Amino acid sequence: MYDHLKVIVVMPAYNAAQTLQQTYDEVMEQKIVDHVIVVDDGSSDDTASLAEALPHTTVYRHETNKGYGGNQKTCYRLALAQEADIVIMVHPDYQYTPKLIPAMASIIANDLYPCVLGSRILGGSSLRGGMPWWKYLANRFLTAAENIFLGAKLAEYHTGYRAFSRKILESLPLDNNSDDFVFDNQMLAQVIWFGYTIGEITCPTKYFAEASSINFKRSVQYGIGCLRTAITFRLARWKLYKSPIFPTIDL
Repeated sequence: MYDHLKVIVVMPAYNAAQTLQQTYDEVMEQKIVDHVIVVDDGSSDDTASLAEALPHTTVYRHETNKGYGGNQKTCYRLALAQEADIVIMVHPDYQYTPKLIPAMASIIANDLYPCVLGSRILGGSSLRGGMPWWKYLANRFLTAAENIFLGAKLAEYHTGYRAFSRKILESLPLDNNSDDFVFDNQMLAQVIWFGYTIGEITCPTKYFAEASSINFKRSVQYGIGCLRTAITFRLARWKLYKSPIFPTIDL
């Protein structure tokens, strides 16, 4: 609990057996997490069986791989069903440190921001942490373009370390989003679409062999998807295009 609010950490997992325990241990060391939900997305390793041995953990198995976005949809659905007030997504590959969980939860609990991102860019340590230079440049370009189209000023849209209030998760039409990696981007665009504010905190990150990362081809596809999302947002805002991702709302 944090200030009488139930905090649930969700872990969208795929072949994370080597790093799951380390991530979980650090999550629970933060003392405010009430429960952990691990959704195994058809892993070929022992991720699910290892997760089932962890205390205070619910494990849900996708028998077939539903994609990163499909995994998150299950994560958030289960968290809301377990009456979470604050939901924090932590990747079980230990790329993002769980030590920021109390800070992210406090920002939401104190009604400062209903959505908080752990940004690799704010602290200027992304390259030192091992981010490939081409991913860094792509991140900078896509973020600049998205800020223009979405009318926001975020340091980055592409971090996988996120915290949400219950209200946001209940408001967004997440089922209309992609089941692939661009789900992340669509979700943040929806947060902005519905008029919610987004806070960012500096987050150190690590790139290593066991950390999940998409290849160059998938990265290009993701980048195109991000630009498509941003353009769709702007056209929908101008009422030139109707999109199930960005439904008509009274502004």
